[in-house]
Amino acid sequence: MTHVVNCVKLGREAEGLERPPVPGALGKRIYDNVSKDAWAQWVRHQTMLINENRLNLMDPRARQYLTEQMEKHFFSDGADQIQGFVPPAH
Repeated sequence: MTHVVNCVKLGREAEGLERPPVPGALGKRIYDNVSKDAWAQWVRHQTMLINENRLNLMDPRARQYLTEQMEKHFFSDGADQIQGFVPPAH
């Protein structure tokens, strides 16, 4: 059975994730409120943050930064943007 959520990022009902993507309360909140499409958008943005900021994921501060950015991306005013990045026109 498909898990359907009212996606907070897309503003509509969409197919949800198969399981919480991260452990803990934030993972449960994302599972309950974020669609697969919105999660895929986050993964692309997270990759840009890692690459452009040269984050070392072995560093706990880098992981904490990404966790904070993930929460902002979905449930706040938005995550940090990459300087000079222009999203492709659709």
